[in-house]
Amino acid sequence: MPVSVQAIPCLSDNYAWALKDAATGTVAICDPGEAGPIIAALEKMGGRCDLILLTHHHGDHVAGVEEVRARFGARVVGAKADAHRLPKLDVALAPGEKIAVGATEGVVIDTPGHTVGHIAFHFPEGHVLLCGDTLFSLGCGRLLEGDATMMFRSLAALAALPDATLVCCGHEYTESNARFALTVEPENQALVARAAEAKAQRAAGKFTVPTTIAEEKAANPFVRAKDVARLAAIRSAKDNFR
Repeated sequence: MPVSVQAIPCLSDNYAWALKDAATGTVAICDPGEAGPIIAALEKMGGRCDLILLTHHHGDHVAGVEEVRARFGARVVGAKADAHRLPKLDVALAPGEKIAVGATEGVVIDTPGHTVGHIAFHFPEGHVLLCGDTLFSLGCGRLLEGDATMMFRSLAALAALPDATLVCCGHEYTESNARFALTVEPENQALVARAAEAKAQRAAGKFTVPTTIAEEKAANPFVRAKDVARLAAIRSAKDNFR
C-alpha cells in the first residue's frame, strides 16, 4: 500500500490516526487530542511527524497540537474557513483542495454537521478516510453547530467513496452506537453481525475501527437514512437514548 494507517488511542475514547507514506517515510498525524500517547507512538514509529491534519476545532481533537508541533517540527493543516478557531495553521485548505503526505495525495471533503467548519481527508490511493466526528462506526456526530441537512449531505458525500475505503473516525463508539442502531433496524442482519463483532472485539481489548464504507452502508442507520427528515429523527432519538 502507498500509505499505512494506524490508530493511536488517547484521552478516554478518542483516536488519533498516524499515516505513513511508504515511498518517502513521511508521517502525518490526524487530530492529536492528547500529546503524550501520540508522541510516544510517533517515537516508536521512528520519531518523525511531518504534518498534523485537523478535521475540526474541538479540544479533544486539537489539544495536543502545539506539543506535537514543537517536538517534531510538523506543519499544521486545517480548514481555511475555520482557521480563526483552530491552532495556528501552516496550511489552510478549502474543500476540494489537495494535501500531500509524501508521495500520497489526499483531498479535502467538506463535511459540516457536527461543526460547521468540519472537513475530512480522503487518500484514494491508500483507501483511507480521516473523517473526525462526522461518520462513526454505526453512527454519526452530534449536530452541535450544523443541522440535519448538512449532516445528510456530508454522509452522502462520504458514502459515495469506494466501498473499500477505510473509515478512520475520531472515537471508539461502536458498542454504544450498536445498542442504539439495533433499536432502529433490529432486523438488519449486517447490523446484528456487526454489533456482535464489535462486542467481541472490545471484550478482547481490540479496536473496532477502522471500518469500511461498505460496512457502514450495510449497517449504519444514519448512512442508510433515505432523506433529511429520517436522519433528523434518528439523530434526535440517539441524542435522547440511554
